[in-house]
Amino acid sequence: MSQLTSPVPRRFQWWHALGILALAYAVCAVPALLQGDLSFVSRFREPSVAPPTWLFAPAWLFINICAVTALYRVANDPRQTALHRRFYALETASWVLFAAFNTFYFGLKSPVLAAADTAALLVVTVFSLATAVRLDRRAALLLLPRLLWLLLASYVAIWIALNNPDVFLGLG
Repeated sequence: MSQLTSPVPRRFQWWHALGILALAYAVCAVPALLQGDLSFVSRFREPSVAPPTWLFAPAWLFINICAVTALYRVANDPRQTALHRRFYALETASWVLFAAFNTFYFGLKSPVLAAADTAALLVVTVFSLATAVRLDRRAALLLLPRLLWLLLASYVAIWIALNNPDVFLGLG
């Protein structure tokens, strides 16, 4: 094969995506399993638009599979620019914020910190999606479910933070 027709080696493989998902979900599970108090959360007043509790796990799994697929597309672009590096930094921040949520909400019992985390993830997602649009429109479309979910989740999280006690911060 000539150099013009030889396939470009993939930088990002399926096991990289699986590793990211496994690490993020492991970090999420620790505070919920070790310190989690579901009865604390079940007593929260919620806005009428709050999704049912059972919907969060499948929604986030879908959102995160879309996100690692977007990352796959961008990481395997043969040209790697400063814009690509910005996308990687934003997506790293999004995974850190995703993984931290359960520590704030279930571990520390702080709806205020959880709301701040959710709002920060929304902001990071806006910038990540705007960056992805310039790199790969399909990757950007794959981030759209996260943006839409976080618009609702940010409203719900802020409403919960304003209308419920925060054990960690001693509010309410």
